[in-house]
Amino acid sequence: MSSFFSWIEKLLGPTSLISFFTLTGLSFFYYKIPFFLVFIFIISSLVCFFIFIIKKNLLLYVLGRILEAFLTLFIVSSLTFLLLRGLPGGPFDQEKNLAPEIQANIEKKYHLDKSLTWQYFYYMKGLSRGYLGESYKYTDRNISDILKDSLPVSIQLGIYALIIAFAVGIPLGVFAARKQNTFFDQSSMLLSISGVSLPSFVIAPIFILFFSFYLGWLEPALWEGTLFYILPSVVLGLRPASIIARLTRSSILDILSHDYVRTARAKGLNETSIFYKHILKNAFLPVLTFSAPLIAGILTGSFIIEKIFAIPGLGQHFINSVTNRDYPLILGTVLIYSSLLILSNLIVDLLYTYFDPRIKLS
Repeated sequence: MSSFFSWIEKLLGPTSLISFFTLTGLSFFYYKIPFFLVFIFIISSLVCFFIFIIKKNLLLYVLGRILEAFLTLFIVSSLTFLLLRGLPGGPFDQEKNLAPEIQANIEKKYHLDKSLTWQYFYYMKGLSRGYLGESYKYTDRNISDILKDSLPVSIQLGIYALIIAFAVGIPLGVFAARKQNTFFDQSSMLLSISGVSLPSFVIAPIFILFFSFYLGWLEPALWEGTLFYILPSVVLGLRPASIIARLTRSSILDILSHDYVRTARAKGLNETSIFYKHILKNAFLPVLTFSAPLIAGILTGSFIIEKIFAIPGLGQHFINSVTNRDYPLILGTVLIYSSLLILSNLIVDLLYTYFDPRIKLS
């Protein structure tokens, strides 16, 4: 049975990766994605995940983490609800006050005329059924519909930025470590420090000015095709790539001094084999630790990037919901962010056991 699971995992693992990059490539070049490809990716990923947790005897651990996730989301939603209601002012307060009867009708429509306790239990009752309420700003629109429209855009932007971050950061850190104290090492680390130090709201206007207005190569805003995707994805992925490069380099240099590396050299293994088979895999652990909050933050979209590039994603709605005191939309976006953070932390914890078999989860 174990060999059968291993065979299925070896078959579906590359299939899942190939379908993922195919989906990403098609979406980046603005092609319509076939449904069967999405189906293959979802099924192969779920089967690989299930086989992995069964082989590692992590089923009870994952179930426990899922129960903890529901408890965490309950606490987050409760605290967010109470904090929003505790803030001074209300969602319909304006510089010019509404007529009392109009104010009363609006509050009655959204149940704001009820007691705080009644509102809380009414919201939790709807949340238990998957109903997040109606937006105060976007009249007669459910929060679920708003999230359904905006979340895929943020995830699309996040995936492009993640690919850039890992595809640039890891090779840059590896080559810098292998060329320690050379000109390449020093120049790459200088670039990494610059990428970490410069905030995205400074880099974004510079890139827009140079690549859009001076050169005319790329579009400065919106999210309507390939030329629109490049600038925000690069700007969003630049800082994580710089951090990943520095983490990878420092982790590799630290592992080079370990006993098992010296033992491998004493056995006569060549440097390339030692580096890629013994050092690189263990060097990924600090990068994995950083990846959990990174993935959650990037996949939901950066608030600043979406605002600067006028991208209709979740971050844009979150900023508008806070400005407009749109309580249901704020609660909905907070729950999405919390869910993605919990999920990414769980995936990273499971990946620890793959990269370092010494780590046991219980």
